[in-house]
Amino acid sequence: MIVKRIVWVALLVLGFAVSAQAQTPVLAYVNQYPDMGLIHVDLRVNNWQVYPAALFAPAPNLPPCGANPDSSRTWVEIYNRATNNAIYGFCALREPIQLTRLWFATPPAKKPKLVYIIMIDRLAKKKYISNTVAIP
Repeated sequence: MIVKRIVWVALLVLGFAVSAQAQTPVLAYVNQYPDMGLIHVDLRVNNWQVYPAALFAPAPNLPPCGANPDSSRTWVEIYNRATNNAIYGFCALREPIQLTRLWFATPPAKKPKLVYIIMIDRLAKKKYISNTVAIP
């Protein structure tokens, strides 16, 4: 009986750990190349499959993104780790797979060495902060 209870508690704790980990975006550097005088940097969220499509549905009931009244429920912002300032953002992603095609462009002299993203679920008022990745 005690062994069953210990196993049950361990599985419960492990389940919470896995679900919490699944919601942490796993960011990865993909590539960079010159683009009209700027450096274009490609990033991806490796665990994009864990996010339900509902997170990226149009959300006209929430504040718009500029002139876009149908911006998505979840916005993604890319940050410079050294300054914690936003570099670029996405407010109209429509499906989780689009997390594999994140990017930003910057003048070569201002290219950050480290970046991270924050996914902001505006409906649930939750933020999911990724790991930090180096930009070579």
